[in-house]
Amino acid sequence: MKQKLFTTYLFINALILLGACSSDDDSATDNGGEGPVPTSKYIITANPTASEGVADYILTTEDLTQGSITTEGNGIEQDGTYRYYVTNNNKFFSLLYGQGNPGAVTTYELNADGELEKLSDFQSETVQARAAVNDDVLMIKLSRDLESPYAYWYRLDTNTSTFVDEGQINTEVLADNGELAYFSWITQVGDMVFLPYFGIKACCNDADGTNFPDQANIAVYSYPEMELQTVIHDNRTSFIGRYANTGLSVDEKGDAYTFSSSVAMSNGEFTSTKPSAVTKITSGSLEFDTDYFFNLEEASGGYYLTNHYYVSNGKFLGFMEKEKVSQYDTGRRLAVIDVYNQSFTWIEGLPEYTTVTNVTARNNYVSEDGTTIYTGITSESDGSYVYAIDILNATAEKGLKVEGGVISAISKLDIAQQ
Repeated sequence: MKQKLFTTYLFINALILLGACSSDDDSATDNGGEGPVPTSKYIITANPTASEGVADYILTTEDLTQGSITTEGNGIEQDGTYRYYVTNNNKFFSLLYGQGNPGAVTTYELNADGELEKLSDFQSETVQARAAVNDDVLMIKLSRDLESPYAYWYRLDTNTSTFVDEGQINTEVLADNGELAYFSWITQVGDMVFLPYFGIKACCNDADGTNFPDQANIAVYSYPEMELQTVIHDNRTSFIGRYANTGLSVDEKGDAYTFSSSVAMSNGEFTSTKPSAVTKITSGSLEFDTDYFFNLEEASGGYYLTNHYYVSNGKFLGFMEKEKVSQYDTGRRLAVIDVYNQSFTWIEGLPEYTTVTNVTARNNYVSEDGTTIYTGITSESDGSYVYAIDILNATAEKGLKVEGGVISAISKLDIAQQ
């Protein structure tokens, strides 16, 4: 009997070893009979639709192309109603916009079990511009006060989730025209930081208006010292980007493309005479390329660009709108903008844009091969979905449904190794 049991034991172990050796993927560990253990997850933030003035929920999923997730009884609720997000160094940073008051900065990562884990939670100044630069998050608090015309910058080290440097910029001196320079966003270009800005009067019952609507300006700073190197000017467009929206991106060649919405105002009226357009700064240069100009209003048949998101190989996702009614609207009609060929293509397969109530313009996810961008779209008829946009063919497919919430960000983190 003992010999028979021993023989059976050897036979069973041989089968186990045989099964283990038959796997073609050594990393594909069985997950309780449900397939390979994931090595990464997508992070989705959504603002619940059931209540007014409630904070975003952070949700996780393994698939953006199908299925559904819900905010009801699920995810991590954020404190505070206005949240902005930055992903860097495999960490997810959630920043509270405190509307003048200090705001929380919360850091998350995916632990070895694939669950979001809070690494830190601390108070900082409320900032209007923020972006990943090297292994940092560079944050800038801006001023609308001529009596105190200073912008304050802070360098957050993502390895330690602590501030390691700070400084100030006199934006009245930078503008040099009686207005304040107001940075629209932050972009790393090589080993420098480009800060496009627009002028604001900061006075006279027209604080956000400007007397210089047909100027594009970029302040260039060294990094990490944040010392001013030069200011780049162009008068072929209005200012680059918009309030708290990037207007400058860098391609794989190191060339920078700048996008103007042409939404400068004065005394409540749109005043720019220039079209919404794309200009260029060639890699290694600190001047606009005077031979490059792409008129988006002309190419789109009268639309203007409100936001853009770089995908790959000179192709951008453009958020377009027809009527200019506000400096702050996000375009609801999406297009592929090819800055290399100066071509413009409307995307097919999306909801009718007049029914769209929200699009995710700031935080989208681009696939590793650079062919697909995933963005959130909420429409009156369908609700909130992640759409996979094929950037080469300008087509979209409906994917993951987010129930009970409006998508505000899509990102991805790798799961920590045990």
